[in-house]
Amino acid sequence: MLKPVARQVPTDDPAGFRVALREWFGRNGKDYPWRRTSDPYAVLVSEVMLQQTQIATVLGRGFYTRFLERFPDVATLAPAEDDILLKTWEGLGYYRRARMLRESARAVLERHGGSFPADLDALLALPGIGRYTAGAVMSFAFDRPAPIVDGNVARVLARLFDRADPIDTTPMQKWLWETAATLLDREHPRVFNSALMELGQTHCRPGVPDCLSCPVATCCSTREPAALPVKAKKQAIEEIDEHAAFIRREGAVLLSRQGRGGRREGMWRLPVREKGEIAALPVLHRRKYGITRYRVTLYVHDCPEGHPASGTSEGEEWIALDRWADLVIPPADRAALIAVLGETEEIA
Repeated sequence: MLKPVARQVPTDDPAGFRVALREWFGRNGKDYPWRRTSDPYAVLVSEVMLQQTQIATVLGRGFYTRFLERFPDVATLAPAEDDILLKTWEGLGYYRRARMLRESARAVLERHGGSFPADLDALLALPGIGRYTAGAVMSFAFDRPAPIVDGNVARVLARLFDRADPIDTTPMQKWLWETAATLLDREHPRVFNSALMELGQTHCRPGVPDCLSCPVATCCSTREPAALPVKAKKQAIEEIDEHAAFIRREGAVLLSRQGRGGRREGMWRLPVREKGEIAALPVLHRRKYGITRYRVTLYVHDCPEGHPASGTSEGEEWIALDRWADLVIPPADRAALIAVLGETEEIA
């Protein structure tokens, strides 16, 4: 079947577009826990978690509920120590998000007496809160008009208006935000923004969309929706190797706490060594993982005490075998430790 032919674009009849979207959402909108609250803190937590994580992961593995149980408000989050904060966030990745969330909580306490401001500029002034997140808190928590543009909204708008410009360029971003502001239902911003995002998650999904049952198909100009949106050429993935030492002594394993400034700040890893130091040692485990634009192959070498590479460096500590599992450890290192310790226990 051919995609329905557009009779108009949304800006020809913005009121009709808003009504169609709102009525569809009223019948089909999903029931997420963050949609049951108007607490700006809970909304912010959900938005930060969902920035680089799928809804199914956040809900299915209980991250959202667990975090709010441990830190129910800004007063409990603001003084949180790194170890507790990162352990509660563990499994979501991109741990900088958790720290920025804590910084926002501290700023709300210090600048606003513990109450989130219902003002876009004041929200934008909070640490780690950008244009999208501020608009989400404004509309979802306070039901006040503020446009939002995330990946779902960008895809919907690019298809509705048949825009083939790369969406990650400055001119296209400017157009997306201006168009989102023009279409915004200022009387029902919470419902409208939720509906626009959900349309992108369901009917106007990535790849081949479900145009035949789309509630606003008659406003969609593109003939080839699967070809949109267009993105600028992705940065090439760089393959790198990482060599870590598995150094064990009676009842303990050597781990390295990551210093300030990096993505893994405060987390524990197997101690990394220069390839020339340990390349000749047996490889106990090999694992691939991705981080930003890198595809890393982690080699874990069996490094006996007394070997030149077994000496401890700054930040490295002997961790008791009955304690390491409670530390915040990146997934690749944790999986490697589980595999290697299991093998060495069997050998022993």
